[in-house]
Amino acid sequence: MNILPLTAAHWEQVRAIYEQGLATGNATFQTEAPTWPDWDRGHLAHSRLVATDAAGHVLGWAALSPVSGRCVYGGVGEVSVYVAAEARGRGVGQQLLRQLVAESEAQGMWTLQAGIFPENTASIRLHEAHGFRLVGRRERIGQLRGVWRDTVLLERRSPVVGADQPQPAATA
Repeated sequence: MNILPLTAAHWEQVRAIYEQGLATGNATFQTEAPTWPDWDRGHLAHSRLVATDAAGHVLGWAALSPVSGRCVYGGVGEVSVYVAAEARGRGVGQQLLRQLVAESEAQGMWTLQAGIFPENTASIRLHEAHGFRLVGRRERIGQLRGVWRDTVLLERRSPVVGADQPQPAATA
């Protein structure tokens, strides 16, 4: 398996994997895959990855979205990891998330977060295995096809980026 930068050339395969995730009903609040220009605008320019097999077929992808337009959150990214149905259980997600963490830190990202449907236990376990901690459950945070859904919020604070910065003193 190869981990490569995700480019427009991968889009059709990336989109098909995204649509497989949509079909599960437990991957995202989105109900249809975006166009390449919309996806491209909605994700950070760095830390975009695909996992490919020896023949170059995309097995999965990972990318970061900004969590806010405010500059103070410039080092915080929202994680997306999707694995093709036929490649699940083969370590694709593990390799993608491991590399995504490394790439994000190389780009100065200090926090990664993920909002995951609680029913998506495989994704929760994947993130926890890579140092993400449960922040909490966001109840009825949004509707998917008219049904209120909860998400669990997980985050990973980099032990490298920003770790040497002194923390402000707590006030009473």
